[in-house]
Amino acid sequence: MKKHIITITGDHASGQGTLSNLLKEKLGYEIYRNGQYVRSLAKDMNMTIVEFQEYLNMHEELDREIENSAKNYAASHDNLIIDAKLGWYVVPSSFKVYLKVDLDIASQRVYNDENRKDSERFNSIEEVKKQIKYRYNEENNRWYKTYGIHRDDMSNYDLVIDTTTMNPKDVCDLVIKEYKKWLED
Repeated sequence: MKKHIITITGDHASGQGTLSNLLKEKLGYEIYRNGQYVRSLAKDMNMTIVEFQEYLNMHEELDREIENSAKNYAASHDNLIIDAKLGWYVVPSSFKVYLKVDLDIASQRVYNDENRKDSERFNSIEEVKKQIKYRYNEENNRWYKTYGIHRDDMSNYDLVIDTTTMNPKDVCDLVIKEYKKWLED
């Protein structure tokens, strides 16, 4: 059964947060963000996001708790946007969106994002690029080991968008258009 839930995942710095905010504005849906939860846990443990990722590799139960938080929230909510790397997996009845972005553009976005400075440390765009690649590989390995899934299998999603050169408003409009079609099918 389809729910009025849009799950958004994608490459690091592909625009998931921006898209979530725009969808909230246009649809009036609530947002649930796993990323904020993860960043706050890392900060509380005085770790960078990369250090926390390594910690999660050794603490499968915490990884499951993080991912299940989105699932549990969705069980009792509708008209919801879930901004979570595995939202598509834990809420299979959702409209599943994956955002792609070129690594060079993602690295520039991360490097210039003031909101990331308290949980990610880097001195150059090249260092950001290395961290993004490392995190992506670590996440994929952990999720395959823990859940038996591949995030980079695009057949998992209802809509895949490359945001490298798209403006956020156009991405939002495309998601809404395809989401409405999905609801009608």
